[in-house]
Formats: sequence, C-alpha cells, structure tokens
Amino acid sequence: MTRKIALITGASRGLGKNTAQHLAAHGVDIIGTYNSKADEAQELVKSLKKAKVRAVMLQLDISRSETFDDFAGEVSRTLQTVFNQPRFDFLVNNAGIGIHASFSETSEEQFDQLVNIQLKGPFFLTQRLLPLINDNGRILNISTGLTRFALPGYAAYAAMKGAMEVLTRYQAKELGARGISVNVLAPGAIETDFGGGVVRDNPEVNEFIAGNTALGRVGLPDDIGGAISLLLADEGRWINGQRVEVSGGMFL
Repeated sequence: MTRKIALITGASRGLGKNTAQHLAAHGVDIIGTYNSKADEAQELVKSLKKAKVRAVMLQLDISRSETFDDFAGEVSRTLQTVFNQPRFDFLVNNAGIGIHASFSETSEEQFDQLVNIQLKGPFFLTQRLLPLINDNGRILNISTGLTRFALPGYAAYAAMKGAMEVLTRYQAKELGARGISVNVLAPGAIETDFGGGVVRDNPEVNEFIAGNTALGRVGLPDDIGGAISLLLADEGRWINGQRVEVSGGMFL
C-alpha cells in the first residue's frame, strides 16, 4: 500500500514541526518547508527518518508569490526522485507570522506583510500546487481563535485569517469535483515561540488565557498536531468546508 504524503509549510518549528511529527507517527511521509532555519529543518528530517518515514525539507518564502512556479517544479521533482510518486495527498498551509499592533497603530508595511504571508501566499501557493495534489486529497488551512473572539492588537492578523476561513469554503465548493476536501483549523493560544513566545514565556499572559479556557490551561503544540492528524485521518474524509476550533474552550 502506497503511503500518504503531506506537504506542510512552515514545518521547521512550532505547530508545523509538531504536525509533521504527528503525521509521521501515523506513517505519513513528509515534505516540509522552511524559510531561513536550514539547520532546524535538517534536524527535523533526521528525527522524522527515525520514525521510519521519508522526509524532505525545501526552502520557501511564503511572502514571495513570484517564486511559487519554481517551487512547484521543485516539489514535482522531489516527488519523483524521493518518493517515486507524481503527486502528494495533504497540503497544510501553516506558515505564518504574528504581528501585534493596535488597529490605530498598524502600519501599511505591517498590513502588506500580513497580506503577503497570511493570505496571498497560501492562496496562490495552493493554486500552483493543485496539479500536484491527488484527487480525493485534503487541504487544511490554519486560522486562529482570534477570528471568533477579539483581543486588542490583532486586528490585521485576524482579518487575514478571517479571509482564509471564507476562502476555505470556496475551495471546498470548487474542488469537490476532484474529491478534495478543504477545512480550516483554528488554534487557540498555544505555548510556542510564535509572536515572540508571549503565550509561553509571559506568566501573566499564560495565567490570563488559562483562566479563560474551559479546560483550565493554555494549549500545547501536541494539542494542535494531534488534531491535525485526526482531521487528515481516513476517518475524517467526510468533514469538508468546516472551521474546527482547537482551543480547549477559550472564551466560551
């Protein structure tokens, strides 16, 4: 039986890395992308190979859509040479950054950076990679709990993620003819280095979030990687066009 292959953007650290580890534990081969941390990317490849799966990390700056044609060509060559397959099965649009700025103080430069990384990037990368995704495959976009509840300082970031949630429904509708399901997963606050590690490293922020979460703690990377693995499992094949929040019950 041919093993599934997942392409995960932003896989060298944080939630992308954890997702790769969870999928590998279930026998899924991995193509990951990294932007600048080549050493971390190669360390992940080594650890994934210990899980008895094939793994490759490719460099990609998600903000530079003009490079996507070349990147798609690199993915195609990698599929042929490393995996002996013409296509892959799962695309996880995870790569992103966090910018904390109030609505009144958000600059055009910050806004444009978020557009390019959080919206334009995954929109056109997915478009370019469509010919390389197997029929009956899966696309999973990563959003945020901040599209449901509002915390000051994230207006621009949450707006981009809200757009991705709308895009997810359109992708699900338009790609259904190929049997490709598309969903969006919205994490709550997670202890990673995202946004400078504020949730992980600031005790007051951590306590505030835990106190406003039904399960009484801040999320961990394993909570998200496990949920993504669950959605991409065979049992999740009939879930389509949905926003799935994985927050432990924040601000219910």
